[in-house]
Amino acid sequence: MSKKILLITIISLSILSCSKKENATTVDELIKAGNVKDLQTKKGLIQADLAKIDEALSKLVEVKNQEALVSVLSVKDTTFSHYLEIQGSVNTKENILVQPEFSGNLTSLTVKAGQRVSKGQILGRVDDAGMSQQLASLENQYALAKTSFERQKNLWDKKIGSEIQFLQAQTQMISAQKAVAQMRAQVSKTLIRAPFSGTIDEVFVEKGQIVAPSPQGLMRIVNLSNMYVSTSVPETYIGKLKVGTVVDVFLTSLGKTYKGKVRQVGNFINPNNRSFGIEVSVPNPENLLRPNQVAKLKIIDYTSKNAIVVPTNVVQEDGTGNKFVFTVTNSNGKTGTAKKVLVKIGKSSDNVTEILSGLSANDIIVTEGVNSIADGMKLNF
Repeated sequence: MSKKILLITIISLSILSCSKKENATTVDELIKAGNVKDLQTKKGLIQADLAKIDEALSKLVEVKNQEALVSVLSVKDTTFSHYLEIQGSVNTKENILVQPEFSGNLTSLTVKAGQRVSKGQILGRVDDAGMSQQLASLENQYALAKTSFERQKNLWDKKIGSEIQFLQAQTQMISAQKAVAQMRAQVSKTLIRAPFSGTIDEVFVEKGQIVAPSPQGLMRIVNLSNMYVSTSVPETYIGKLKVGTVVDVFLTSLGKTYKGKVRQVGNFINPNNRSFGIEVSVPNPENLLRPNQVAKLKIIDYTSKNAIVVPTNVVQEDGTGNKFVFTVTNSNGKTGTAKKVLVKIGKSSDNVTEILSGLSANDIIVTEGVNSIADGMKLNF
């Protein structure tokens, strides 16, 4: 038994010695020797070593050998604006209920709903209860008093008559004149006039009806050419808003955006919600705006020229709180390698975020598929 063990040991050492000699022989030496068997043996040993190397590399750089299909974007310098987005309500100061100044029978109604009217136009008339006749009588009295005064004045200028007669005639004329003016003012109140140019939106009364001032009024008149949006803004923006600031006004019901301007900034901070009011004038060339429509305002409060911006959804955060994006390196046509780049972000608006540092113009970033890639991964796009 011991002889067999000794024999096996000697054979093993001999084979190991031969193997070391074969490994020690270079490929050039084997090629020079021209021994096919030795070359085939050497090839087998090299292939076995390559298989081990490939296996080790696949474990060590497994991520780098993976490939992902992504979408990319080359970033450019652009102008970035940040918006304050708030909701407001469309209004007009020229939207009122017309009230009669004098109570009585509505003897005349000259307009109907939908009719455009001009400022001062007569819309209707209320029975004056005989005041017209009184006015005519007072006008006659005034005419007589005026004639008497003029005659007395001519005599006084010629030094005929007494001064007291002249003064009495003058006083009577002035009193008659004032009485006429007062009565005319009363009679004018029976006329219903348009307070401004606009459109009769609704008429609530009919001719012949007894009318008087009421919560309903006689009719509603609206001017749609002087529209504005009112809203409240947090007090933190008080230094960023001023008269003339351009505002984008989006009308949800119309699906349209109008360019407006801040026309008034409130001077009072509401202690309940720490906000102040603003009014934004809005053009209404098509007469599509209506009071009480809901509007969404976008007010520019920050602008940066030559800014680098990226889609907000591509910015990620690692476990230490650092913000990063994936860029493409070694770009070659439609392939490249993912690289994790730490960035410092600024403000976000309209689904894009300003990058303050970390990226430069013409850098290529991954925009789709960012959640399925890692640093060093091969990319197809």
